[in-house]
Amino acid sequence: MFVVIHLSEGFPNALSRILKGAGPLAAAHPKDGEQIESGRIYVAPPGFHMLLEPGLVRVVRGPKENRHRPAVDPLFRTAARAYGSRVVGVILTGALNDGTAGLLAVKRRGGVAVVQDPDEAPFSGMPQSALEYVDVDHCLPLEEIASLLARLSREPAKEEGDYPVSEEMEYESKIAGLDPSTVESGAPPGELSSFSCPECAGPLYELRDGQFLRFRCRVGHAYTADSGMDAKADVLENALYMALNTLEENAEIAERLAARLRGLQLLHAAERFEKRAKEARKRAVVIRRVLTEDTSEAPTRTV
Repeated sequence: MFVVIHLSEGFPNALSRILKGAGPLAAAHPKDGEQIESGRIYVAPPGFHMLLEPGLVRVVRGPKENRHRPAVDPLFRTAARAYGSRVVGVILTGALNDGTAGLLAVKRRGGVAVVQDPDEAPFSGMPQSALEYVDVDHCLPLEEIASLLARLSREPAKEEGDYPVSEEMEYESKIAGLDPSTVESGAPPGELSSFSCPECAGPLYELRDGQFLRFRCRVGHAYTADSGMDAKADVLENALYMALNTLEENAEIAERLAARLRGLQLLHAAERFEKRAKEARKRAVVIRRVLTEDTSEAPTRTV
């Protein structure tokens, strides 16, 4: 079993210890290149993607997907590429639509898609998105998923010949690990959009999984429409804080110069700097008002 939970880098991840103590299977963070063994749970370490190749686990600091590393989509996609119809992808509670693109890859390779019933999920966004865009095989309450996985693990998989690896899946699986053959090839990952990447400011390319819209830049950062809007909102907020800081500094400098000039009886020059300080303070008030607008409705993300 391979598990990803979206956490900020540096955030302690106790999931492997929790899983290890919750049942008979050993659980741990894998090392890059570690051989896959049956009867083990592999948990993606914070700050690294966990990717699968035939027979081994890759642990890499590849480009973030949906603003996260580790992210669930690269795991699903590389598992589908390596193991085809033997893969069972499971999406549990979580906000926004992470995991949908990866679950689409699992299905395209003949794998099985399982989601938690969104009506009982603390955050319904991820399972609801999967149900909307993926031909899900099983939608169940959390307490019924374990027995389903045990049953599926004993059943024969579909024949793999009918589910080939597409060029797009090959490309996206490799770029998750910054494979030089993809990054340096110059081949665009999709159709050029009019948007820029919030992470690196490079051009974003549009990808469509059926009706599911995604974006990826040439070095691998990937976004759904929702996560891309969130990332752009963060860029805008940072720019506004920088502007606010600059205006406050300009106002303070202008006020100090005005006070010094008044002390020297240079009244005309002092008034000019006082006017500049007043304008800077006025603009700062507008930006501060935007920054303090209520954002309590903004969702948090988990997996």
